[in-house]
Amino acid sequence: MRITPFAAAQTVPALPGIGLRPPHYQQILQQQPRVGWFEVHSENYFGAGGQPLHFLESIRAAYPLSLHGVGLSLGSTGPLAEGHLQCLCDLVSRIQPGLVSEHLSWGRVGPAHLNDLLPLPYTDEALDVVCDHIDEVQERLRRQILIENISSYIQFRHSTIPEGDFIARVARRTGCGILLDVNNLYVNEANNGIDRVSYLDALPVCAIREIHLAGHDRAGSLLIDTHGTRVAAPVWELYAQALDRFGPVPTLIEWDTDIPPLDVLLEESDHAREMMRTHHAFPS
Repeated sequence: MRITPFAAAQTVPALPGIGLRPPHYQQILQQQPRVGWFEVHSENYFGAGGQPLHFLESIRAAYPLSLHGVGLSLGSTGPLAEGHLQCLCDLVSRIQPGLVSEHLSWGRVGPAHLNDLLPLPYTDEALDVVCDHIDEVQERLRRQILIENISSYIQFRHSTIPEGDFIARVARRTGCGILLDVNNLYVNEANNGIDRVSYLDALPVCAIREIHLAGHDRAGSLLIDTHGTRVAAPVWELYAQALDRFGPVPTLIEWDTDIPPLDVLLEESDHAREMMRTHHAFPS
C-alpha cells in the first residue's frame, strides 16, 4: 500500500460553485456574484499567456478556484503523456487552485487520443494501472488530486470489482480524494443498473472532497450525460442522499453545452445551497 501524505486542499469552501465559462468572464468581474467558487477545465488554460489566462487569474484573485482535467487518461496502459502532465504542473503552480481533479477513465492509446472519456474494466490489473498513474501525478504536483466517476453506456463483462468499491480502493491505495459526480451516478444507474445505495456506501466518507451536479438528456432507452440542461429532479433527490452520507462538501453546477445566462447557473447554485442548509443546517 503506497500512501503519500499529500497536503489536502483547504481553499475551496463547502459551498456551491459553478463552472467558469468564457461568456461569463466580464459579467463575473463586473458584478462579483454570490457564488462560493469556480471550476475550469484545466486544458483550456494550458497556453503560456493570452486572454483566457488573464481572465482566469483575475477571477482567481476574487474567488477560490478548482482545476478539472479531462485529458490525462489515467486508465491508459502506457505512460502518461509527459507534455500534458507538465502543462498541468505549470498551471497548478501558476494558479494555486484549491482542488485539482481528473476523470477515472481512459482516452489515449500511444499517440492517438480519443475525444471521449471511456470506461475502464474494473479489475485488479486496471486498479494497478490507475494507482500507478495517480501516484505519478501526485508526486509531480506534490499535492492530492481527486478522481471523478464517469458516465458510461457500456460495462465490461470481465469486470470483477463493483465500480464504487474500485473507486474506494483507488482512494485508499493512493491517498487521492474522490469527486462524486451525482448526475453520472444517476445516469449509470438508469443505463447499467448500478445500485446507488451500495455504491454510495462503498465510498469512504473522508475521501469525498467535491460533488458535481449536471443535466442529462434521453436518447431512446439511454440517458446521455450532456451537461446542457438544468439538474433533473431525481438527480437533486440523489444529491440529498449524498448529503446525508457525506455531509456538505464543495458542490459544482456543471454546464458545458448550450451555456445559459449566468443567472440560470446562479439559480441552480442557490438551490444546491438551500439543500445543504436544509440537510445540515449549514450557514448561508
